[in-house]
Amino acid sequence: MNKYMKKAKENAEIGIFNNEGGPFGAVIVDDKGNIIANGNNKVLKDKDPTAHAEIVAIREACKILNTYDLFNCTLYTSCEPCPMCLSAIIWANIKNVYYACTREDAENVGFRDNDIYEFIKGNNSMIEMKQIDRESCIEVMKQYKGNLY
Repeated sequence: MNKYMKKAKENAEIGIFNNEGGPFGAVIVDDKGNIIANGNNKVLKDKDPTAHAEIVAIREACKILNTYDLFNCTLYTSCEPCPMCLSAIIWANIKNVYYACTREDAENVGFRDNDIYEFIKGNNSMIEMKQIDRESCIEVMKQYKGNLY
């Protein structure tokens, strides 16, 4: 077994043993092969629906490296990232991700990642999205862009 995936699996097991959240673990490794951060699902412990293993690890790595850009890091995760985690991975600029279990495996043990994938495709009405007040809020965007130069 890959040593980093083994650590991600151990992180998942620790989280389950401590009743912190779902069966998910992650590890972030730098370009020299050093483990920078560990994460396990802490949704139950932190009462935070965003405390997925990948996001916990990304937050820790960013603090340790004092950056929001993890371009030179690799993520190992015990399960295919959900859409939220996938977005966080993209925002963190992580270019390489290795995963073990699939989203179907997660669905088979009670997680609803697939519902979110279907919503993104426009095939699900889990929530209702309505755009309002763009004219007022776009000014903040323009102000931000103006401050960049």
